[in-house]
Amino acid sequence: MDRLEAMRIFARVVERTSFSAAARDLHLPASKVTEAVKQLEARLGVRLIERTTRVVRPTPDGEAYHRRCLLILGEIEDAEGSLRGAKPSGPVRVDVQGGLARAVLFPSLPAFFAEYPEIELTISETDRFVDPLREGIDCVLRAGEVKDGDLVARRLALLPEVTCCSPAYIARYGMPQSWDALEGHCMIGFRSSASGGVLPLEFMVGGEKKTVMLPSALTVDSAESYSAAVLLGLGLVQSPRYPKEEAFARGTLLPVLEDTPPSPTPVSLLYAGGRLLSPRVRVFIDWVTQCFNAANL
Repeated sequence: MDRLEAMRIFARVVERTSFSAAARDLHLPASKVTEAVKQLEARLGVRLIERTTRVVRPTPDGEAYHRRCLLILGEIEDAEGSLRGAKPSGPVRVDVQGGLARAVLFPSLPAFFAEYPEIELTISETDRFVDPLREGIDCVLRAGEVKDGDLVARRLALLPEVTCCSPAYIARYGMPQSWDALEGHCMIGFRSSASGGVLPLEFMVGGEKKTVMLPSALTVDSAESYSAAVLLGLGLVQSPRYPKEEAFARGTLLPVLEDTPPSPTPVSLLYAGGRLLSPRVRVFIDWVTQCFNAANL
């Protein structure tokens, strides 16, 4: 068995976490799939797959080798496809902040798949920092400042931010009058996945950023929990304005301190540069850029 075929078999075993499922996908006998991985491990001199009666998963060496296999196999597929004049195809793995993706990207997914029917898109959702190279992710959609200099960051948008609360909060604590007169008020804490600390409230005053830390009975680390908690009257929050507009229109949330809003939040697409970008990833990145250009955020 040649090395490329062994790589394809190994990659499918890892992705399916099953020898039998990989064999069905590849239309091969299960014995051939098992033997291919064994031969690969013998040639490399390391154990690539951890096997038990209940678990099939890559070892740390197997994870590293799997990422390299995907790059190699992807480059071969793209090279052959370009010579045939074929459209980009194959897997694209993306990590996103869910609310942002659902608002901007999901409505245009049918058109994307109509244009590129052979691309297999896998979307994961996290609020934490994701290392694309280490975790085998092609690109990451994130709101916030980009601090990793090893990645290319394509700026997609600047999201206007707003301070807001519920009518129940106003009834209990009163209407906030000024950013520097918030004694007696409280906030819902949001713990940053980047720093591990709770973020203060932020206000732009005459072009200068001011921060205020208020008491918080509740601290969360996900955007969904943050948005749910503010509706319960548990404190002031600050977030991008676009997902709150419907609640403002219904009166279930109220914008406050609008003359000193938080600074806008940048949205970026992060990915490894240079030779690691395959055509299928490039067309996905271009499509994401078009989606944000067309969005009214």
